[in-house]
Amino acid sequence: MATFTLDSTLGELLDDPQAKTVIDQHLPGASTNPMVAMAKNFSPKMVLALPQAAMFGLTTEKAEAILAEVNKRV
Repeated sequence: MATFTLDSTLGELLDDPQAKTVIDQHLPGASTNPMVAMAKNFSPKMVLALPQAAMFGLTTEKAEAILAEVNKRV
């Protein structure tokens, strides 16, 4: 069983079907956004530092809550 953190990569998260489902529930369209393909090696922590994170309303608190839910399901 994997444990995902703010230091995991987006690629690792999106490769897990249950994690991908949770992410898309909280951030609709995130897994299919063309920018994600360029950021698969980024961690959520790195993404949070980008201005584009605001496009999704992504904050550190929201990312931590999403990861907590992901970790409950995987």
